[in-house]
Amino acid sequence: MRFSKMHGAGNDFVVLDLRDGREAPSPALCRALADRHTGVGCDQILTIEATPTAGVVARYGIFNADGSRAGQCGNGARCVAAWLRRDADARGSALPDRFDVESPAGRHAVEFTADGRVRLDMGRPDFEPARIPLAGFTHADDCRLAVDGDAIAFSAVSMGNPHAVIRVDDIAAAEVERLGPALQRDAAFPDSVNVGFVEVVDRGHLRLRVYERGVGETLACGSGACAAAVVAMRDGWVERGVDVALPGGTLHIDWPDDAATVAMTGPAAFVFEGEWIA
Repeated sequence: MRFSKMHGAGNDFVVLDLRDGREAPSPALCRALADRHTGVGCDQILTIEATPTAGVVARYGIFNADGSRAGQCGNGARCVAAWLRRDADARGSALPDRFDVESPAGRHAVEFTADGRVRLDMGRPDFEPARIPLAGFTHADDCRLAVDGDAIAFSAVSMGNPHAVIRVDDIAAAEVERLGPALQRDAAFPDSVNVGFVEVVDRGHLRLRVYERGVGETLACGSGACAAAVVAMRDGWVERGVDVALPGGTLHIDWPDDAATVAMTGPAAFVFEGEWIA
Protein backbone atom coordinates (compact mmCIF):
# COMPACT_ATOMS: atom_id res chain seq x y z
CA MET A 1 0.00 0.00 0.00
CA ARG A 2 1.57 3.24 -1.17
CA PHE A 3 1.31 6.29 1.06
CA SER A 4 2.50 9.88 1.28
CA LYS A 5 3.69 11.45 4.52
CA MET A 6 2.71 15.14 4.74
CA HIS A 7 2.29 17.87 7.30
CA GLY A 8 0.62 21.24 7.68
CA ALA A 9 2.40 23.42 10.27
CA GLY A 10 3.64 20.26 12.00
CA ASN A 11 0.24 18.53 12.10
CA ASP A 12 1.27 15.34 10.27
CA PHE A 13 -0.61 12.85 8.12
CA VAL A 14 -0.39 9.58 6.25
CA VAL A 15 -2.26 10.05 2.96
CA LEU A 16 -3.77 7.00 1.20
CA ASP A 17 -5.23 7.00 -2.31
CA LEU A 18 -8.46 4.94 -2.26
CA ARG A 19 -9.93 6.17 -5.53
CA ASP A 20 -9.62 2.65 -6.95
CA GLY A 21 -12.40 1.53 -4.61
CA ARG A 22 -10.33 -0.02 -1.84
CA GLU A 23 -11.93 -0.01 1.60
CA ALA A 24 -11.10 2.57 4.23
CA PRO A 25 -8.41 1.51 6.73
CA SER A 26 -9.59 -0.40 9.78
CA PRO A 27 -9.06 1.11 13.25
CA ALA A 28 -6.26 -1.41 13.83
CA LEU A 29 -4.49 -0.37 10.60
CA CYS A 30 -4.88 3.30 11.51
CA ARG A 31 -3.27 2.69 14.88
CA ALA A 32 -0.44 0.73 13.25
CA LEU A 33 0.24 3.45 10.66
CA ALA A 34 0.08 6.22 13.26
CA ASP A 35 2.46 4.60 15.74
CA ARG A 36 5.59 6.75 15.95
CA HIS A 37 7.82 3.86 17.04
CA THR A 38 6.68 0.91 14.92
CA GLY A 39 4.68 2.59 12.14
CA VAL A 40 4.95 5.64 9.89
CA GLY A 41 3.89 8.04 12.62
CA CYS A 42 1.15 10.66 12.26
CA ASP A 43 -1.68 12.53 13.97
CA GLN A 44 -4.26 11.48 11.36
CA ILE A 45 -4.70 9.23 8.33
CA LEU A 46 -6.29 10.94 5.31
CA THR A 47 -7.98 8.91 2.58
CA ILE A 48 -8.41 10.31 -0.94
CA GLU A 49 -11.71 9.01 -2.32
CA ALA A 50 -13.77 9.35 -5.49
CA THR A 51 -16.94 11.42 -5.26
CA PRO A 52 -20.07 11.68 -7.40
CA THR A 53 -20.52 15.35 -6.44
CA ALA A 54 -20.35 17.55 -9.53
CA GLY A 55 -17.57 20.12 -9.51
CA VAL A 56 -15.61 18.43 -6.70
CA VAL A 57 -12.17 16.99 -7.48
CA ALA A 58 -12.25 14.38 -4.69
CA ARG A 59 -13.54 13.73 -1.21
CA TYR A 60 -11.38 12.78 1.75
CA GLY A 61 -11.85 10.81 4.94
CA ILE A 62 -10.16 11.56 8.25
CA PHE A 63 -9.07 8.96 10.81
CA ASN A 64 -7.43 9.85 14.12
CA ALA A 65 -4.34 8.08 15.43
CA ASP A 66 -6.53 5.91 17.67
CA GLY A 67 -8.61 4.74 14.67
CA SER A 68 -11.67 6.88 15.34
CA ARG A 69 -13.20 8.95 12.55
CA ALA A 70 -13.07 12.75 12.51
CA GLY A 71 -15.44 15.17 10.80
CA GLN A 72 -13.00 17.91 9.89
CA CYS A 73 -9.28 18.61 9.67
CA GLY A 74 -8.20 21.99 8.30
CA ASN A 75 -4.48 21.22 8.07
CA GLY A 76 -5.35 17.90 6.47
CA ALA A 77 -7.59 19.57 3.88
CA ARG A 78 -4.70 21.77 2.73
CA CYS A 79 -2.49 18.69 2.43
CA VAL A 80 -5.19 16.86 0.47
CA ALA A 81 -5.39 19.82 -1.93
CA ALA A 82 -1.61 19.83 -2.41
CA TRP A 83 -1.59 16.05 -2.90
CA LEU A 84 -4.36 16.24 -5.53
CA ARG A 85 -2.57 19.00 -7.40
CA ARG A 86 0.72 17.09 -7.50
CA ASP A 87 -1.08 13.90 -8.58
CA ALA A 88 -2.87 15.77 -11.38
CA ASP A 89 0.45 17.23 -12.57
CA ALA A 90 1.95 13.74 -12.65
CA ARG A 91 -0.97 12.52 -14.76
CA GLY A 92 -0.65 15.46 -17.17
CA SER A 93 -3.97 17.06 -16.19
CA ALA A 94 -3.07 20.12 -14.14
CA LEU A 95 -5.58 21.48 -11.64
CA PRO A 96 -6.31 25.23 -11.48
CA ASP A 97 -5.29 27.44 -8.57
CA ARG A 98 -8.87 27.14 -7.25
CA PHE A 99 -10.96 23.99 -6.93
CA ASP A 100 -13.32 22.24 -4.50
CA VAL A 101 -12.80 19.22 -2.25
CA GLU A 102 -15.28 17.42 -0.03
CA SER A 103 -14.82 16.41 3.61
CA PRO A 104 -17.15 14.55 5.98
CA ALA A 105 -18.27 18.05 7.09
CA GLY A 106 -19.12 19.28 3.59
CA ARG A 107 -17.70 21.01 0.53
CA HIS A 108 -14.69 23.32 0.72
CA ALA A 109 -13.12 25.70 -1.79
CA VAL A 110 -9.31 25.68 -1.83
CA GLU A 111 -7.01 28.25 -3.40
CA PHE A 112 -3.26 28.20 -3.91
CA THR A 113 -1.77 31.61 -3.07
CA ALA A 114 1.14 33.33 -4.80
CA ASP A 115 3.46 32.59 -1.85
CA GLY A 116 2.82 28.83 -2.06
CA ARG A 117 0.37 28.52 0.81
CA VAL A 118 -3.16 27.12 0.60
CA ARG A 119 -6.30 29.08 1.53
CA LEU A 120 -9.29 26.97 2.57
CA ASP A 121 -12.94 27.86 3.10
CA MET A 122 -13.77 26.17 6.41
CA GLY A 123 -17.50 26.95 6.36
CA ARG A 124 -19.52 28.75 9.01
CA PRO A 125 -18.92 28.20 12.72
CA ASP A 126 -21.86 26.80 14.65
CA PHE A 127 -22.48 27.99 18.23
CA GLU A 128 -25.72 26.06 18.73
CA PRO A 129 -25.10 23.70 21.72
CA ALA A 130 -27.11 20.79 20.29
CA ARG A 131 -25.08 20.81 17.08
CA ILE A 132 -21.62 21.08 18.66
CA PRO A 133 -22.70 18.90 20.62
CA LEU A 134 -22.60 20.50 24.10
CA ALA A 135 -24.95 18.99 26.68
CA GLY A 136 -26.50 20.76 29.65
CA PHE A 137 -26.05 24.33 28.35
CA THR A 138 -28.48 26.67 26.62
CA HIS A 139 -25.66 28.76 25.14
CA ALA A 140 -22.06 28.10 24.10
CA ASP A 141 -20.41 31.34 25.30
CA ASP A 142 -18.70 31.79 28.67
CA CYS A 143 -19.63 28.31 29.91
CA ARG A 144 -18.34 27.02 33.23
CA LEU A 145 -17.62 23.49 34.42
CA ALA A 146 -16.03 21.96 37.49
CA VAL A 147 -13.22 19.88 35.98
CA ASP A 148 -10.63 17.97 37.99
CA GLY A 149 -11.30 20.18 41.00
CA ASP A 150 -11.02 23.43 39.01
CA ALA A 151 -13.72 25.82 37.77
CA ILE A 152 -13.02 26.08 34.04
CA ALA A 153 -14.46 28.84 31.84
CA PHE A 154 -14.70 28.06 28.13
CA SER A 155 -16.64 28.79 24.95
CA ALA A 156 -17.71 26.01 22.61
CA VAL A 157 -18.11 25.97 18.83
CA SER A 158 -18.32 23.48 15.98
CA MET A 159 -16.09 23.86 12.93
CA GLY A 160 -17.43 20.59 11.56
CA ASN A 161 -16.05 19.03 14.76
CA PRO A 162 -16.49 20.08 18.40
CA HIS A 163 -14.15 22.57 20.11
CA ALA A 164 -13.85 24.04 23.59
CA VAL A 165 -11.76 27.22 23.74
CA ILE A 166 -10.16 28.29 27.04
CA ARG A 167 -8.47 31.69 27.35
CA VAL A 168 -5.22 31.66 29.35
CA ASP A 169 -2.74 34.36 30.33
CA ASP A 170 0.36 32.32 29.47
CA ILE A 171 0.18 29.54 26.90
CA ALA A 172 3.42 28.00 28.17
CA ALA A 173 1.92 27.48 31.63
CA ALA A 174 -1.43 26.08 30.42
CA GLU A 175 -2.27 22.68 31.92
CA VAL A 176 -2.94 21.13 28.54
CA GLU A 177 -2.10 17.54 29.47
CA ARG A 178 -4.30 17.59 32.58
CA LEU A 179 -7.32 19.68 31.58
CA GLY A 180 -7.49 18.55 27.94
CA PRO A 181 -8.36 14.90 28.61
CA ALA A 182 -10.45 15.84 31.65
CA LEU A 183 -12.72 18.03 29.50
CA GLN A 184 -12.87 15.36 26.81
CA ARG A 185 -14.22 12.88 29.37
CA ASP A 186 -16.84 15.27 30.74
CA ALA A 187 -20.51 14.45 30.09
CA ALA A 188 -20.98 17.96 28.68
CA PHE A 189 -19.23 16.69 25.54
CA PRO A 190 -21.02 13.49 24.49
CA ASP A 191 -18.83 13.14 21.37
CA SER A 192 -15.69 14.27 23.21
CA VAL A 193 -14.07 17.57 22.17
CA ASN A 194 -10.93 19.25 20.88
CA VAL A 195 -9.66 21.52 23.65
CA GLY A 196 -7.86 24.74 22.71
CA PHE A 197 -5.88 26.90 25.12
CA VAL A 198 -5.51 30.40 23.67
CA GLU A 199 -3.43 33.41 24.68
CA VAL A 200 -4.21 36.83 23.23
CA VAL A 201 -0.92 38.49 22.25
CA ASP A 202 -2.46 41.59 20.66
CA ARG A 203 -5.34 42.54 18.36
CA GLY A 204 -3.79 40.67 15.44
CA HIS A 205 -2.10 37.69 17.07
CA LEU A 206 -3.08 34.63 19.13
CA ARG A 207 -0.99 31.81 20.56
CA LEU A 208 -2.66 28.38 20.74
CA ARG A 209 -2.13 24.85 21.99
CA VAL A 210 -4.69 22.13 21.21
CA TYR A 211 -5.39 18.81 22.89
CA GLU A 212 -7.09 16.93 20.07
CA ARG A 213 -9.56 14.09 20.55
CA GLY A 214 -8.17 10.76 19.43
CA VAL A 215 -4.65 12.17 19.20
CA GLY A 216 -3.52 14.23 22.21
CA GLU A 217 -1.63 17.51 21.99
CA THR A 218 -0.64 18.30 18.41
CA LEU A 219 1.85 20.70 16.86
CA ALA A 220 -1.04 22.32 15.00
CA CYS A 221 -4.80 21.99 14.57
CA GLY A 222 -6.41 23.89 11.71
CA SER A 223 -10.02 23.62 12.86
CA GLY A 224 -8.79 24.43 16.38
CA ALA A 225 -7.13 27.60 15.10
CA CYS A 226 -10.40 28.57 13.43
CA ALA A 227 -12.36 27.83 16.62
CA ALA A 228 -10.03 29.90 18.79
CA ALA A 229 -10.05 32.76 16.28
CA VAL A 230 -13.84 32.95 15.89
CA VAL A 231 -14.36 32.87 19.66
CA ALA A 232 -11.76 35.63 20.09
CA MET A 233 -13.33 37.67 17.26
CA ARG A 234 -16.87 37.19 18.52
CA ASP A 235 -15.86 38.30 22.02
CA GLY A 236 -13.98 41.33 20.68
CA TRP A 237 -10.49 40.28 21.77
CA VAL A 238 -8.99 40.56 18.27
CA GLU A 239 -9.65 41.92 14.78
CA ARG A 240 -11.46 39.92 12.09
CA GLY A 241 -8.18 38.77 10.54
CA VAL A 242 -5.65 37.20 12.89
CA ASP A 243 -2.45 35.14 12.92
CA VAL A 244 -2.62 32.07 15.16
CA ALA A 245 0.78 30.79 16.29
CA LEU A 246 0.85 27.09 17.15
CA PRO A 247 3.88 25.03 18.24
CA GLY A 248 4.40 23.82 14.64
CA GLY A 249 3.78 27.04 12.73
CA THR A 250 1.43 29.95 12.09
CA LEU A 251 -1.98 29.95 10.39
CA HIS A 252 -3.91 33.02 9.26
CA ILE A 253 -7.65 33.08 9.97
CA ASP A 254 -10.17 35.49 8.40
CA TRP A 255 -13.82 35.81 9.48
CA PRO A 256 -15.20 39.06 8.00
CA ASP A 257 -18.48 38.99 9.96
CA ASP A 258 -20.73 36.61 11.89
CA ALA A 259 -22.64 35.59 8.75
CA ALA A 260 -19.50 34.82 6.70
CA THR A 261 -17.55 31.61 6.28
CA VAL A 262 -14.14 31.23 7.90
CA ALA A 263 -11.02 31.19 5.72
CA MET A 264 -7.77 29.59 6.86
CA THR A 265 -4.43 30.09 5.09
CA GLY A 266 -1.35 28.01 5.82
CA PRO A 267 1.34 25.66 4.49
CA ALA A 268 1.10 22.12 3.14
CA ALA A 269 4.33 20.12 2.84
CA PHE A 270 5.39 16.72 1.50
CA VAL A 271 7.78 14.78 3.76
CA PHE A 272 8.35 11.43 2.03
CA GLU A 273 6.71 8.64 0.03
CA GLY A 274 6.59 5.04 1.16
CA GLU A 275 5.02 1.61 0.90
CA TRP A 276 3.32 -0.11 3.84
CA ILE A 277 3.80 -3.88 3.83
CA ALA A 278 1.48 -5.61 6.28
